[in-house]
Amino acid sequence: MRRTQLSAAGSVLFLAAVGSLSQLASFCYRVALSRSVGAEVMGLYQLIIPVYSVLLSLTAVGGTCAVSNLTPQYLALNNSKGVRQTLRLALIFFFCSLIPVGAAVIFFSDPISVYFLGDARTQLGLMLLVPCVALTGVENIHKHFFYGAGLVRPPAIADLVEQLVRAGAVLGLLIVLAPAYPEKAAGTIVLGMILCEISSALTLTILYQRKIRAMGVSGPGERGPILCRRLASIAVPTAFTALLGNLMGAANASLLPRLLVQRGLTQSEAVAQFGVICGMTLPMLSLPTVLLGALNLVLIPKLSRSIALNRPKDVHRQIHRALQIISVTMLPAMGILSVIGGDLGPLLFSQNDVGAYLLPLALATALSCYHSTLSASLNGIGKQFYSAMVSILCNAGQLAATMFLVPSMGMSGFVVGTVIASLCGALLCGWLLVRFTGLEVRLFQWVTAPGLATLLMALTGNLLYHYLKDAGVSLSSAIFIYSVFSVVFYLTLLQAQGLQAREIFRFRA
Repeated sequence: MRRTQLSAAGSVLFLAAVGSLSQLASFCYRVALSRSVGAEVMGLYQLIIPVYSVLLSLTAVGGTCAVSNLTPQYLALNNSKGVRQTLRLALIFFFCSLIPVGAAVIFFSDPISVYFLGDARTQLGLMLLVPCVALTGVENIHKHFFYGAGLVRPPAIADLVEQLVRAGAVLGLLIVLAPAYPEKAAGTIVLGMILCEISSALTLTILYQRKIRAMGVSGPGERGPILCRRLASIAVPTAFTALLGNLMGAANASLLPRLLVQRGLTQSEAVAQFGVICGMTLPMLSLPTVLLGALNLVLIPKLSRSIALNRPKDVHRQIHRALQIISVTMLPAMGILSVIGGDLGPLLFSQNDVGAYLLPLALATALSCYHSTLSASLNGIGKQFYSAMVSILCNAGQLAATMFLVPSMGMSGFVVGTVIASLCGALLCGWLLVRFTGLEVRLFQWVTAPGLATLLMALTGNLLYHYLKDAGVSLSSAIFIYSVFSVVFYLTLLQAQGLQAREIFRFRA
């Protein structure tokens, strides 16, 4: 195992490199999909996706979290038999919960689409979600075994292949089937996802079987009742709280178009506006967050291992380094996109409204990056319940903002709620992490220095960018010149404040 595991540096850098390709493929796919089906179908698709998250919460999220947390603990104690037992039990729990839940979704798909999602055109997509969730659950449980074991290559490459297969399957089906109506187009997208998940689930299952045979059987394993209690102690609260959060997210997604209709928009206009913000603008801003996902996937098992071995100093160092990396990467990325996004969005998606609300949504995305890393840290130290409670509170706040602000402010109310929820999530998770670990708060290194550098970079770069456009420089050349200048200027500003990027990214195992 030690020979096949990557170091913390290698893990994050490899995941970031492969994840960048995967994220780029996913973004190109979303651009092509948006151009192919339009804003209204994207809105219908965005209505269906929260139900997908709810189904995964009910069936798979708890098991995947338990596998990710228990695998490094058993491996640290040289107990590979316990790893096998954990994954087998997680799969049993998954299928036992999926069968009744999936049957209920198919049977009640009509009332769910009409009364809960508020649009009967989502029914076909809802029914097709059930086999998609079955395949995704199998994929994710096996994937988190690899992440928990520190074996990042197989799932990372599988993710990249999955994005390519998804793009080919969905876009190919749209061309071949040529659905004439929005509901059929939304269903076709989900059908393409099923084809993609078949490939990923089979690949990761085969890779797991090969790896577990190569590891052999060592250690005493775990007694059945004890293992059930350990798995349930992680899976049940995680699944329950994730379910509540995703239910509120789904309610928020279904309410937003309805409230926009009450404000005076037609159903098609409301769904289209929802599709632009949630299906185009936010995914564009999320493009740089590939490092965030890679970092969190490595951070959770690392923290879990340090807790199992009772190494509090390692816990503090790993959290501090993770927050530094997020600060010096995500903040400038949001600063750059807040300047060029108004031109880049319409250029990519052929929708002029993509640049609307860009600055507050960029701020919300940056805050959500802090929230995500702090939440992952809580999960890594075994405080999944508290992490989930914060997410529920944030989702409740977002839902309340939608209900009370959208009728009077329109989409601006949704954006305000998003910013407030992201800020509250970051602050609450940070406070809990300090309380449970005794972590020293380093605001200058985590927020102040990178924040000031980002602000000055964005203000100066904005002048340069508009000067280049006014001077007749082509849009693509102006974006390139501005981006290069901003990165160099930002690194210079960091160094002037005493932060060395090469030191921040010098990981330790």
